[in-house]
Amino acid sequence: MEFSLKAKDSAFPCEVTIDEDNGRYMIRKADTSGEVFNTPEELVQWIIDNWNNDDFQDQEQFDWMMKEIQVYISISQ
Repeated sequence: MEFSLKAKDSAFPCEVTIDEDNGRYMIRKADTSGEVFNTPEELVQWIIDNWNNDDFQDQEQFDWMMKEIQVYISISQ
């Protein structure tokens, strides 16, 4: 599962990757630095703590991504 979100303050999109098959849970932030997590739950908690829909050009896309991720996590547990 991959998402690409256009941040208001960056020319590069923020990216969220949840790759259960390969154990990759990563975020690329607006400043192009990244974060790597051990579990999808840690990734989601980081997003909740650090991002909100006001940070992105398409706020509905951010909200949709959060719903998709939360559904995925509830199904995989």
